[in-house]
Amino acid sequence: MLRLGIPVIGVMDLPRAVGFWTEALDLVAAEEWQSETWRTLNHADGSGRALGLLLSESPAEPHPRVHLDLFTETAEEQQAEVRRLIGLGAQAVDWDLYPPEPDFVVLADPDGNIFCVVDLSHAPSGGSSLPTS
Repeated sequence: MLRLGIPVIGVMDLPRAVGFWTEALDLVAAEEWQSETWRTLNHADGSGRALGLLLSESPAEPHPRVHLDLFTETAEEQQAEVRRLIGLGAQAVDWDLYPPEPDFVVLADPDGNIFCVVDLSHAPSGGSSLPTS
């Protein structure tokens, strides 16, 4: 049976990417499948794999068709997380495709990979909350 695995991000500096994404999302680097070109990042609570990092020689796409959305509950939390992520090495992106009243902020990780920080209270879905576990 086929099942969805984990998102994989291509990076040019694997140790830097491990440092950024583990801090950004409270993940831990796993020994599983570890090599010079691959790291698996797991959820810190032990609930499983979360993200794969693959060494890549190709540059990040300026308008990727697939990207990560990171959720926050409020505009204040979104602003705080954007500041925190920039402090960890993310960069603000001069995004030319923002709608008139965006519910998201576009950032790039230290390798230039685009991701969004979404304020769910302002999302078009009408303020859906994050699922609770």
